[in-house]
Order: sequence, then C-alpha cells, then structure tokens
Amino acid sequence: MATLRDIRRRIVAVRNTSQITSAMRMVAAAKLRKAQNAIIAARPYASKVAEILQNLAQAERYSFAHPFFEERADVRSILLIVVASDRGLCGAFNANVLKAAQYYIERKFPEEFPKAQVRIIAVGKRAVQFFQRRKDTVILALPDVFGRLEFSTVLQIAPHVGEGFISGQYDRVFVLYNEFRSILRQEVRRKQILPILAVGTEQQRDAGDYIYEPSRAEILEALLPQYVNVQLWSALLESHAAEHAARMVAMDNATTNARDLIASLQLEYNKARQAAITKEMLEIVGGAEALRASS
Repeated sequence: MATLRDIRRRIVAVRNTSQITSAMRMVAAAKLRKAQNAIIAARPYASKVAEILQNLAQAERYSFAHPFFEERADVRSILLIVVASDRGLCGAFNANVLKAAQYYIERKFPEEFPKAQVRIIAVGKRAVQFFQRRKDTVILALPDVFGRLEFSTVLQIAPHVGEGFISGQYDRVFVLYNEFRSILRQEVRRKQILPILAVGTEQQRDAGDYIYEPSRAEILEALLPQYVNVQLWSALLESHAAEHAARMVAMDNATTNARDLIASLQLEYNKARQAAITKEMLEIVGGAEALRASS
C-alpha cells in the first residue's frame, strides 16, 4: 500500500502536469485562431480558381489546351505529398494521416494504378521520420516547416509538381493531409492536384461563363501555375489549423484526466490518512488500557 508521502508526491506531480497541459491548451487555442483566420481567407480564392479550371477542363468548346489538363491512361508514376506535423501531443492527428499514407501506398494505389511507382514528398518532421523508417522513395523531405509556416515552403514543392508532371516524370500528383472541419473534427483527405479534374455534373459545368481579356491563353498560362501553388498552400494551411485544433482537444482531455486523477488520489490520501489516525488512536487507547490494568 502506498504511503502518505508517496500519494502526496503523485498528487504534486499530476498537478504540475495538469498545469502544463492547461497552458499548452491555451497556446494551441491562440494559434488555432490565427490559423483559422488564414484558412478562411485563403479558401474562397482557392475554391474559385479550382472551379474555373475544372470548368475549362470539362468544356470541349474551348480550344485552349494545357498539359495540366492531360489525363494519362497509362499511369506509371505517382507523386504523393504527405503533410503531417513537426511536433506530437496532438492526439491521433499524425497517426491518422500516416496510416492513410501507408494504406494508399500499399493497397489503394496498386489497385487503381497497378503499374505505378509511388514517390513521396514528406512535409513535417513526423512525416519525414515515418518515411525514413520505410523503403519508399522520398524525393524531398521538409521537416520543421510549421513552427513558422511560410509560402516559401510551397515554392520548394511546386517545381517538383508542375515541372515533374509536364515532363512526364509523374502521371498523377496527390496531396494527403488533415482537413480542418471544426475544432472537434479533422478529416484525412486525398486531393488530386494534377491533372486538373473535370467537374462531375452538368449543373457544375454550366455554373459559369467567363469572358477572358486580353486572351484566354495568356490568362490561363499565368493562372495555371498559380493553381498548383494555391492548392498546395491551401493544404498546408488546412493541416496547420487541424493540427492546432487536435492539440487543443488533446491537451484539454489531458487536463481533464489529470484533474480526475488528482481527485482520485486525494480521496485515496484522505482514506490513508484517516486509517493512520484511527490506528494511532487505537494504539493510544490500547496503551492506556494496559497501564490501567497494570496499576
């Protein structure tokens, strides 16, 4: 049975831990607000660019052609960009996206594209460490990017995506990341970056009729490279916000569990202290009875 000193030490240790997790929860909440503002600001532009280009990919009346729209039937090489975090203590955030990456590499891609080889761009220290333990081909490793997320990270990835696809080095380009849905909900999403997918329904295809000035070709030549950058930047922002949300929830749960444990230990301490007091009283009473009997 634990002594009173041992229980007191455990209570102090757990209380200190709860103070740390509570502070980490508040820090994550502050960072989450900033990350939410960034992704809310970026979403409308990213979605509108994607809508315009998807309509162009579907509309046969446009004569403009670009390699980014090229749908290759014989897929022999896939570039998968996996976005995780740099740090842990965020629940199942990293485990979910890395488990999904393993599933796509080992099962899903071989089913969809039997002849394809998968190459990896790992973003975030946890993703880099994960693929270092595996035998997958990692063409670019970017650890320590989320401490201060900057657009320069996208500029390191984009040449591998755009130039690699145009040159035929990759036939499909996907990004795998945690999408921020709400503070309590983050979903692993696989998004195809290239080739640009056509929209599915007739209503979506006819959603907009665009007038191009000075010319369609000049505008799209400038817009298409930006499309890749915007989609990558959007994925990084989504993952960044989802990470802080997951960490805030994880630290909140840890703080709650610590407080519950403190309450349990306090109850155990009180019982042990009461038992010790009762034992001392019995010893005193027993000693007094012995003295009375001897006299």
